[in-house]
Amino acid sequence: MPNYSDKPVIIFDMDGTLLDLAYDDFIWNHLLPIRYAETHHCSLEHSRLTLSEFYQEHNHTLNWYSSRFWTAKVDVDVLAMQIEHKTRVAKREGCIALLSYLKNNDYPVWLATNADEAGLAFKLEETGISEYFDVMVSSETLGHAKEFQPFWKKLQAMHPFDASYCYFIDDTEKVLNGAAKFGIENLYSIAQPSSANAPRSTCNYPMLDALTDLIPILENAEERKKYA
Repeated sequence: MPNYSDKPVIIFDMDGTLLDLAYDDFIWNHLLPIRYAETHHCSLEHSRLTLSEFYQEHNHTLNWYSSRFWTAKVDVDVLAMQIEHKTRVAKREGCIALLSYLKNNDYPVWLATNADEAGLAFKLEETGISEYFDVMVSSETLGHAKEFQPFWKKLQAMHPFDASYCYFIDDTEKVLNGAAKFGIENLYSIAQPSSANAPRSTCNYPMLDALTDLIPILENAEERKKYA
């Protein structure tokens, strides 16, 4: 839908941005190697090596984000595996505080995720964050990953927005590069996408240590706009 607000659209990634990436790290780097080894009667070392090769082959493609693809590829029902451990899905600190602030201050808030539709659905159900969004889009729906221009062009066609007057927050630099190429000017990354890993020290985009760090950034922008 068009943005009729005089405030900028705020677009969020989901995993590693609003939600703790530790869950996904557990699923893909710990649990799936165990399940693959059990299914294919191989050593855990062989399982990890095989999956690592698969991951490298399909990284940053729609297949990478598709539970149906991985289920067929590895002969493990990865969606069922994810749902089995859905209680591990966790919001990053400050997630609700930031989303509540944006909603209470009439910002249009969108969710743009590379998670497939099934993964998006169960994480929304588990976290209860869907009420904060005006638009929610999966890359599977648009047929392109966020890393690439067709995603942004299709999103723009479905839900018109001013790329120069919006904010996009994502933990993946290649995704932010794609957004920058499309013309989105206000881009932010996340310092610590996963609570299981140390914060990152460098990034080509400004990083939010806490999600609520975005609030003073928006308030300062409002002040500058007021006196421009």
